[in-house]
Amino acid sequence: MSKLITENHFSDADAFYAALTDVHRELSTADSERLNARLILLLANHIGDKQVLLEALDIAAQLEQ
Repeated sequence: MSKLITENHFSDADAFYAALTDVHRELSTADSERLNARLILLLANHIGDKQVLLEALDIAAQLEQ
């Protein structure tokens, strides 16, 4: 069983953040939300491990509180 990696695992976090904000720049709120949903599903498919994905959901939900 895998465990979610929560420590910094980026080779270049700033470049990814810049690309992420760039792709959203001209989008409406609704289009931005759809893009985020597609990105989440693509990355979830790439991860593929149900336990890791459930752990990520749990951690993300805790951060919102």
